[in-house]
Amino acid sequence: MIRKILPIGMALMLAMPAAQAAEGDRQWMATGSEREDALKLQPDYENGIDVYEVCTACHMTEGWGSEDGTFPQLAGQHWQVTIKQLSDIREKNRDNPTMYPFALPRSIGGAQAIRDVADYITKLPMNPEPGLGAGTDLELGAKLYKDNCVQCHGENGEGMPDKYYPRIQGQHYKYLVRQFEWIRDGKRRNANPDMVKQIAGFSDKDMQAVMDFVSRQKPPAEMVGEPGWENPDFQ
Repeated sequence: MIRKILPIGMALMLAMPAAQAAEGDRQWMATGSEREDALKLQPDYENGIDVYEVCTACHMTEGWGSEDGTFPQLAGQHWQVTIKQLSDIREKNRDNPTMYPFALPRSIGGAQAIRDVADYITKLPMNPEPGLGAGTDLELGAKLYKDNCVQCHGENGEGMPDKYYPRIQGQHYKYLVRQFEWIRDGKRRNANPDMVKQIAGFSDKDMQAVMDFVSRQKPPAEMVGEPGWENPDFQ
């Protein structure tokens, strides 16, 4: 089936003022949002394919993103997480000027479209060869992950969909590093405030080590595509 692609400082952090902390909580879990509407809907798989056409120019037809980390892998992500992030971008709770025009209702539709594309994305097989780091500090990365990340992201980076904690296993290393740095440095407004506090004291070396470790964690075998797999929905 051929489908036409549409145009297109630890101490400082721990001493965070109450008002700033409250704003962080609001940005992380806004209530009365489109997210809540989308979560209640039943997905339409075929419409999910149509909506995903808008995403393919950057995230690729396979949903594998780019190894250089410019665009993340979407394939296999929990649909609840995708709904939250799309809703946050549309409601300007997450700054993403590149993606914002493509996420708007006039580009992809309303809450139903968000539900549909999130369902489609979660069923795409994941990239078997994600971008990795240097592999020189994996022991440090493993320790940092165990001490700081397991409670939210799980033993193997599988995430927790009911709490909107993303699947980070097998994600491109350079994308992980960029997002980690933005969260640590207060540049991602919809970051979980608990995570901001947890990683505030990480050095760049720590950050690189733990994200390298995460990128190498393997999703379940049944979720991973074959090398060179091409999405038949866009052939």
